Amino acid sequence: MIITNVNLVLENEVVKGSLEMREGKIVSMSDSPSQIPGAYDGEGGDLMPGFIELHTDNLEKYFTPRPKVDWPPFSAMSAHDTQLIGSGITTVLDAVALGDFREEKRQANLDLFINTVVESQKRGLTRAEHRLHLRCEVPHETTVGMFERFIDLPEVQLVSLMDHAPGQRQFVNVEKYRTYYQGKYNMSDSEMAAFEKMQIELSQRWSKQNRDEICRQCREHNTPMASHDDATTEHVLESKALGMAIAEFPTSVEAARKSHELGLKVLMGAPNVVRGGSHSGNVAAHELAAQGVLDILSSDYYPMSLLEAIYTLAADERNALTLPQAVKLATKNPAQALNLNDRGIIDEGKRADLVLARQVDGHPLVARVWRQGKKVF
Repeated sequence: MIITNVNLVLENEVVKGSLEMREGKIVSMSDSPSQIPGAYDGEGGDLMPGFIELHTDNLEKYFTPRPKVDWPPFSAMSAHDTQLIGSGITTVLDAVALGDFREEKRQANLDLFINTVVESQKRGLTRAEHRLHLRCEVPHETTVGMFERFIDLPEVQLVSLMDHAPGQRQFVNVEKYRTYYQGKYNMSDSEMAAFEKMQIELSQRWSKQNRDEICRQCREHNTPMASHDDATTEHVLESKALGMAIAEFPTSVEAARKSHELGLKVLMGAPNVVRGGSHSGNVAAHELAAQGVLDILSSDYYPMSLLEAIYTLAADERNALTLPQAVKLATKNPAQALNLNDRGIIDEGKRADLVLARQVDGHPLVARVWRQGKKVF
């Protein structure tokens, strides 16, 4: 299979030329168009490595498309997978929440969710490669037990630890916490006050011991870990001491800088880039890009945002990111964070996971996607 007349987005440059892949791998590249009949004409589009998504809960939308509506699991998985591959995502860690007692449906669907991801992958029913990310809500008595049920699954590639109690991390600003949860769950002021009190008590009772125990077991299993919503230098120092590899969604410039300095890869949401800021009122991703401390992008709740964020950052004069540097945020850097050394860049011998993108009237679109050399979109 030869793809010609494309802009090859390599690690450090963009080269107009062609690429050959065979038996699922990239075998050669050229800075000139191919003359071989039958070569696929990319029509001047940008050919990038397939995107690697570390944190998305997009599958949940298909499992429960409306409140009190359950959807057949393999149908839900197929729809989710189709949306991801159509967004250029060829490797994905589907995030599943453990200990999140606020969402009863999440807990009811837990085993079904994980089994669907595992079985779909084993049977070859997906076009993207799906793995698992365990999101551990630490201020709850059930969290460690749930974690221990799943940590031995080979599909588990990342574990993150979070505390969404008021006054903690993402919600240091308690008023924003109240606005978010009172609106989400339609609670009265008295109900919200009781809810808030319970969250604080649970956090004080369980967070530290659960965080320490889960991290201990992850280190034993050699499973990469991510902190979540670190807000201060103290949070970051704790994350580093516990062995975290990734800092997910730091809420301040201070925390992002310190994470980057200590070698934690700073992950921010691509929707934050596209929308121009955080919906929670925390630090904007473009600020971190401008300061050189943004390492990874995640589509989070909107798969197509990865592609849009890449082009947005590359065109943003407030930072100095070239297109290859912006592409690394969704390819090489997340691959390195998970030790996936067979993918993430366009180079000879690497997996032929590729995305062909074009801009139409300034709007980026996915034209074609290949995974291991096979066209999947």
